[in-house]
Amino acid sequence: MPIPIVRSSVPAILACLFVLGEACAGSGDLDMQRAAMLHRAGDIPAAMTLWQHWAEQGDPNAAYNLAVIHQHGDGVARNYAEAMRWYRRAAEAGDKAAQFQIGLMYQNGEGVVADAAEAHRWFTAHRRHHLHHEHTPQMLAWRRQAAELIDRRDAGESMAMIQADAARVLAGLKARAGLKADGPARLAINAAAQPR
Repeated sequence: MPIPIVRSSVPAILACLFVLGEACAGSGDLDMQRAAMLHRAGDIPAAMTLWQHWAEQGDPNAAYNLAVIHQHGDGVARNYAEAMRWYRRAAEAGDKAAQFQIGLMYQNGEGVVADAAEAHRWFTAHRRHHLHHEHTPQMLAWRRQAAELIDRRDAGESMAMIQADAARVLAGLKARAGLKADGPARLAINAAAQPR
């Protein structure tokens, strides 16, 4: 016989399901915090177990933490190959710090043959990721538009300077000729008389 659900308990059941769902969704964050606390307390194997679980799920922070542990031999034997493996996982997920660390490993020859070109490639990996935008039609149109606006502004400023210089010269000529300066010429004489 089915158990009847009382109307007032439906919101309570829904609230419990919501809270339970939130707890499950946030368990990765809780595990990461717990792993950090375990690491600080010196329980490296327990921290690594949590980080490895989440790194295998694709979490770049967990992969980065594992890489650092292996690179520096923090509670485990130093293992550059394992560090590189975890750094690459994090870097492939877009982690800039991991990309930089891979660059450093190539620069310093840690577990790999020192290779300045490969180091540079990793140091600039996050920039290259965005270079594909440089040649899109929209980006080219924006660049043309910006160049036109700058050219118009520069032309306007140049024309204003030319007109001001011409008015100053004309006012100076009129003053030497003993003619009375009028309107813009008077303003140019006054402007020319002021110290620069």
